[in-house]
Amino acid sequence: MRPHIAFLHTSPVHVATFESLVSAAAPGVKVEHIVAEDLLADAQTAGAADPALVVRIQNAMVASAAKGASVVACTCSTIGGAAEKTDTGGQFIATRIDRAMADRVVKLGPRILLVAALESTLQPTTDLVRESALALNTQVDIQRLLVADAWAHFVNGDLPAYFDAIAKAVRPAAKGVDVIVLAQASMAPAAESLSDLGVEILSSLVWACKVCWHESNPK
Repeated sequence: MRPHIAFLHTSPVHVATFESLVSAAAPGVKVEHIVAEDLLADAQTAGAADPALVVRIQNAMVASAAKGASVVACTCSTIGGAAEKTDTGGQFIATRIDRAMADRVVKLGPRILLVAALESTLQPTTDLVRESALALNTQVDIQRLLVADAWAHFVNGDLPAYFDAIAKAVRPAAKGVDVIVLAQASMAPAAESLSDLGVEILSSLVWACKVCWHESNPK
């Protein structure tokens, strides 16, 4: 049977990006994309841990598997925690694309700069990194950077300005850190202009290929 993965996105901008990613990492995988922008919008107001919102997130994960996907990956860092905890009834694997990234970050630490353009992303990603640190019995020192003024550029579709705002904010904050985390998948291209900093810059987008590889090579 042909491997089948579904992605739950909170922005349509991610569809083409992840389609290309899977095509390169695991070309034999069948891919579906489900976009639910309302989940992120409501997480920004009610919080990602809001019980009613958690139910909706997990219902969206189950619905995303309805056409036979064996893996459903949430690409949104803000709601990824709730998505990952979906009761799948053993019918599919529920995952978040930033899980593998967090494990790598902890190994590169301990001094971590965690960057987000949305405040609602900071705490879920901080919690994720701390979970990985606990699992690996490692201490981490997390410095958080919110680039709030960048998000308006993303919403308006001005991606070059979005990436530039992130890079400009990260550069002065990066002194003395061991690794930089771009917490939102949409931020990944900003890493290109920061390559001279001499530290590894990770994003969930880059590490999402691990999800695709797992799906195309089931054990």
